[in-house]
Amino acid sequence: MEAARRTPLIFPPHLNGLKVDLPGDIQKLIIVGSNGAGKTRFTAAMAAANSEHSFPLSALTAIFDSSLADDGFPNSLDTLYVKSKSDRGTLSSVPTSGLGRLLSMLMQDELTNLLDYKLRHAVDSGIAMESTRLDTVIRLWHEIFPQSKVFLSDGKLCFTRAHDIDAYPAARLSPGEKAVIYYIAAMTYAPSGADVYVESPELFLHPTVMQGLWNRLELLRPDCRFIYTTHDLDFAASRSGAPVVWVRDYDPASSLWDYQIIPADKSITDEIYMAIVGARKPVLFIEGDGIRSIDSRLYPLVFKDYTVQSLGSCNKVIEATRTFNDLNAYHQMSSYGIVDRDRREIKEVEYLRGKRIMVPEVAEIENILMLEDVIAIVAASRGKDVNKVLRKVRNAIFSQFRSNLHQQALLHTRHKVKRTMEYRVDAKFDSIRALEEHINHLVTEINPRRLYENFCKEFYRYLEEKDYASILRVYNQKSMITTSNVVALCGFGSKDEYVNYIVDLLRSDNAVAENLRKVIRRCFNLQ
Repeated sequence: MEAARRTPLIFPPHLNGLKVDLPGDIQKLIIVGSNGAGKTRFTAAMAAANSEHSFPLSALTAIFDSSLADDGFPNSLDTLYVKSKSDRGTLSSVPTSGLGRLLSMLMQDELTNLLDYKLRHAVDSGIAMESTRLDTVIRLWHEIFPQSKVFLSDGKLCFTRAHDIDAYPAARLSPGEKAVIYYIAAMTYAPSGADVYVESPELFLHPTVMQGLWNRLELLRPDCRFIYTTHDLDFAASRSGAPVVWVRDYDPASSLWDYQIIPADKSITDEIYMAIVGARKPVLFIEGDGIRSIDSRLYPLVFKDYTVQSLGSCNKVIEATRTFNDLNAYHQMSSYGIVDRDRREIKEVEYLRGKRIMVPEVAEIENILMLEDVIAIVAASRGKDVNKVLRKVRNAIFSQFRSNLHQQALLHTRHKVKRTMEYRVDAKFDSIRALEEHINHLVTEINPRRLYENFCKEFYRYLEEKDYASILRVYNQKSMITTSNVVALCGFGSKDEYVNYIVDLLRSDNAVAENLRKVIRRCFNLQ
């Protein structure tokens, strides 16, 4: 494709009222800034202002779950996916990730091209078939990973590595490999003359792979304009001929930014380098949807020294934390995670904590808001009798837990059996008979009824000893805040009002907020 004539980019409003212009013929632009400076919002505002040509990409949301994206502008690939499916009357069983949708589109397009070729040309016509999107993806994949081969099996992409005869599906690719195939496939679908907004182009990628990938994609689509938002100044320096936008600060009240344009012929200064690299915070992956969940509202205010990213499920948090820490040598950023304790036993909790996954001393995040010290701070700030509030809340929780005790014991038993079976069945067997005998023995060995009775005894002991903290550790009950009557006792009309008040206390950033922050951090065995 030939380079397109492009219109000048429209930039978000400047804090000082400055008018910012760049020539319309630039092919690349780099957006940099420290954490919290507002560069992601800046990019979203820029994409919205230039929406006619915007084509945003993010490997993080594509690999895990694009429904969690909170980047401020529509997902163009999802729009293309829905259109491609509805055009063919096959809008069912939608893959949950952006990468899954891309691969589905590639297979649909490949089938369409093959059928079209069969209808238009006889097999012996001698007319060469046009290259498809899938051909492009496979060709670039082999250029970037020459030791890895791609082929089709049962209508799906499969992969093999050098000296390995076993094929595996795309789901088993490493996060870096998934990012590569996502970006290549996405660029085959970018509209002509698109402004391609790439969030963290370095994410999951080794530097040598990263530079080779983006060099090839820029050559593949010279008609597109690439706008990269990155922390990686080495990557920024590798994009020769690209001006740099340094986002210094953001005023959310007025939606104005303080930023500076560094021309392509100027190098990134030491001031910019120190502002970005020196300000980088460790990453904290959490559960929740990033918008409405208590996790996403509470944890950024409690763990202020971290860049907090919501990923949805606990499995995604665990995988993302592991991946980031495995790649620490390349991005020099520490990564941690937080998952609910749920019904995990101490060995599971200790294992996760050893992998930098923080697990609270309560069953789930709602229980954090039911900690005695949290309730005491809220009640005191509302002018309530703290001892009276705590006494009534504790009694309500004891009563509620007593009525749900057997159900909770059964849930804990189920979790224990499931985890034990997973560990014990994951072994090698010489025959199906050996596997059958092993499983038959497991039922007797695990003894679910004994586990259940032990849980019941343990939970009854908590009630006899009025051990409120232990009950919060084992009791999964999302309605606890409402049914405990803590909402009314503290003078609120709803659970949302109670939660919002705690969030507002943390935002105030005074002595009360700091005390509340310490109480919640202690729940993670942190000071």
